This record gives sequence, structure tokens and C-alpha cells, in this order.
Amino acid sequence: MTNNPTFEPDHTPGSVTDAENNLELKEVEGLSQGQIVRRRFFRHRGALVSMVVLAFIIITAFSSVGLSFSFFGIDVRTPGWWQWNWTQIPDPQNGGAPTLSLVPEFLGGEGIRFGDHPFGQDEVGRDIFAVVMRGTQQSIVIMVVVGVIAVSIGTVIGAVSGFFRGWRDSVLMRFTDIIITIPVIVVGAVVGKAVGNQGALALAIVLGLFAWTGLARLVRAEVLSLREREFVDAARVAGASNRRIIFKHVLPNAIGVIIVNATLLMAAAILLETALSFLGFGVQSPDTSLGKIISDNQAAFATRPWLFWWPGVFIIAIALCINFIGDGLRDAFDPRQKRLPSARALARATANRNDLARAEVLVGTRGGDTQVDGDVTPGGAPDRREDDRPTHGSRGDA
Repeated sequence: MTNNPTFEPDHTPGSVTDAENNLELKEVEGLSQGQIVRRRFFRHRGALVSMVVLAFIIITAFSSVGLSFSFFGIDVRTPGWWQWNWTQIPDPQNGGAPTLSLVPEFLGGEGIRFGDHPFGQDEVGRDIFAVVMRGTQQSIVIMVVVGVIAVSIGTVIGAVSGFFRGWRDSVLMRFTDIIITIPVIVVGAVVGKAVGNQGALALAIVLGLFAWTGLARLVRAEVLSLREREFVDAARVAGASNRRIIFKHVLPNAIGVIIVNATLLMAAAILLETALSFLGFGVQSPDTSLGKIISDNQAAFATRPWLFWWPGVFIIAIALCINFIGDGLRDAFDPRQKRLPSARALARATANRNDLARAEVLVGTRGGDTQVDGDVTPGGAPDRREDDRPTHGSRGDA
């Protein structure tokens, strides 16, 4: 009989799911895990645009008005390219309104120009562009420092708790539960009032000491799963210490959870700093931050609304950029996240599978036709050429 190949219900020649899997496997063939993560991340357009926007904000903020910070008596100052700084009070121009114009003259505007005070001036005459850039500096410093400290503490506590379990797990998780019950904004308000005059760096360190609890529980859950894997048993049999197993084998496999939640934690940190500074418990005068700019100018909301526009725009932009980057990292590290192929690529892959299936059917049919023991031709009629051919026995009889 003809040897026609059979297919399982879930593996039909034209299966769209199989075509998608084949495309994905072909794209990552021969690539390392790091290369796969980079390819997936760079395909996330929102994350790429957010990286560019965030880099532009950071470069502009730190280069325009220069660096100036003090940490427990240590002063660091560098000049910037902008003509004003956040403490100078130049002569008022344009009634304090922004001199920035983006409407061309042929559309009835004043033409595209930057002016001396593109973001306007406040009630005392300070340049709002310089003030906002300084506030952006402080908010970014707080965001980064809080993220680094919270990720370090949360990763270590979660890894130790999940790997050793037992009494270590009980003690560390009960300590984590105690910290969780204390609202971070209350702790920040109490401690920020005391150390806010020391600068943004001191405030960030204090906030980072209380912002690690959520990450610690996530890392613990991930380590509890990873400690039962075969590579951990192999490392233990090879004589690796617990410290080496945790930091060389377990945590690198949990890096996806750590990085994604670190970005979300940093986005929450800048919003927390904004709230504390707006309430008067964050960065203290003579320094400033984005939240403090809004707090200082809240009485001028009806008469000078641009004093709220620019710090609000930068707060939203930074928070959104961090969240989009975190979303891109989640898609890159999560193997369950699949990119939908284009219709052309999917059609090409499906057509190739159909051609391969037809070729297999044809090969199987030809194989059945050439068998001597088989009595069926491709048309289903008996093969009379084999019957008419004399056998060895008939020749002997003759």
C-alpha cells in the first residue's frame, strides 16, 4: 500500500502555531542568552524611544546648569553651558512669561525662537529653565540612589531567605513584614525633615533603606524555585560553596526579575520624592527639586500656570520613560513573551511547511510504487509488469 505520512492534530502542515515557533527558533539559532535578550529589547519601540528621551533629559539637566551638590560638608561644583543658574535673579523679560516660541511666522506665530528665558521666570525673577534643570538633577539622583540601595538590599535578603530557608527565612521575612507595615511616605516625611537640608543624596539614602521590601519578596520566590534546579545540585556536587552558588548560579538566572522590578522601583522613587518635596518634607531650600518647584509656586497657579507646566512635564516624562524601559526589559527577559511575526513572514513559513509536507507525501508515494512486494500502482490498478515478468522457477521448469 502507499505509505502516506500521517500528521497529529496539533501538527498539521499549515499550522500557524508551528510556523510561529519555527520563525522564532530560526531567529535565535546560534545566539547566546545575552544576544537574545538584546534582540528582544531593541524590538520594543516604546523602550527604545524612552531610552533616547531619558538620555536626552539626563544629559540636558546635568550639562545645562552644571553640577553643584554637597554631602556632609563636601562641596562639588562644575559650570554649565546655560547663561543662568537656579540662584541668579536676572531682569524680568516678557512679563515673566516664557520666551520660547514654536509657531512659525507663516502660521501667525512669532517664529521659532528660544529666547533668554524659554520656560519663563518666577515671581522673584529666577529663570525657570535653570530651576527646572536643577530640580531634574536632584530628582534623578534620588531615583538612581534609591534604586541602587533598594535593589542591593532586597536582592541579598531575598536570595539568602529563599536559598537557606529554615530559621533564616523566618527571621528575614518577619523583619521584611515589619518594614512593609510602616508606610514609606511617613518614614520619608519624618526622616526627610531631619536630613532634607543635607541634600538630595542624604534623602535618597534614607529612602532606599525602606524601599527594598517588595523586591526582596519577589527575589525570594524566584530563588525558592531556582534552588531546586539541576544546575544547583551539580554545583553543590562539584564542591561550590553556598555563597558561590547564590551569586554565580542562582542570582544570574533571576536577573530578569531583579532588573524589571528595579526599573519599576525607580519610577516609584521619583514619584515618592515629588510627593515628599511637595508636602515640604523632601529637599529643603536653598536647593530645589521638581516637587519643591510645584510646592513653591502653587499660589501662582492662576496667574503663572507655566510654573507648573514644565516641572510636571518632566516628572511625567521621566516616570513614563522608566516604566516603558521596564516593560521592554520584561518582554526581553520573559521567554513566554512572543513577538507576533508579520503576515508576509508567517505566510512564507506556512507555505514552506506545506511544500515540505507535499514533498513528503510524494516521496512516500513513489517509495510504495517501486516496492516489488507491493501490488498497487499510483492509480490503484494492479501492476501487471511484475506479474508478466517470468520468475526463476518458471525458467527452471522450461
